[in-house]
Amino acid sequence: MFSRGELAKDYFLSGYNCCQSVVLAFSDLTDFDEKMLSAISRPFGTGMGGMRETCGTVSGMWIVLGAVFGDQDQKDPRKRNELYSRVRELANRFEEANGSLYCRELLGLTPVVKGKDVFADVPEIKKEKRPCPELVKFAADLLQEYIEDHKSEITKAA
Repeated sequence: MFSRGELAKDYFLSGYNCCQSVVLAFSDLTDFDEKMLSAISRPFGTGMGGMRETCGTVSGMWIVLGAVFGDQDQKDPRKRNELYSRVRELANRFEEANGSLYCRELLGLTPVVKGKDVFADVPEIKKEKRPCPELVKFAADLLQEYIEDHKSEITKAA
């Protein structure tokens, strides 16, 4: 079976950030080209702009959810609530499997102190020891499974 997780990991290892890698692995399911998807997902890498907050892989899953299951009818709160429910389900599944949704916790880094340079603690973990490639793969595989299980509910052309 085609693994979007492997594709996402390949994107990551070729230089894209964690969020971009997950999003780009699903570009064929969206109405956007890869250049646009890369641009809109770039700020979410390294835990949202390097702040070590929500893991970029998780943000990437949510961007894809919006592109695939989102709805243009802003006046229908039922559709919004359905999408939010999908977000929470995937967030819970990611957190259960990995222990956290937060970049700094997934990397085992100390909490960011307000006013401190958010990259000051980066050397604590060598790049080759970071779990990011596997988290990228996990998030994309999780999302692929979710989309396959809910294919009949897709609101965008897939």
